[in-house]
Amino acid sequence: MKIENEIAKIVFESSLKVHKQLGPGLLESVYEECLYYELKKTELKEL
Repeated sequence: MKIENEIAKIVFESSLKVHKQLGPGLLESVYEECLYYELKKTELKEL
């Protein structure tokens, strides 16, 4: 359960960062690409 919480925290924080930077109104594909970029920078690969 601990690892799932860590993953959820990383995904949530990355999503929030993208939303704060881009704001509302863009295509979903733009948010997806930016979230992908943010998640690649995290330590998810190590979990």
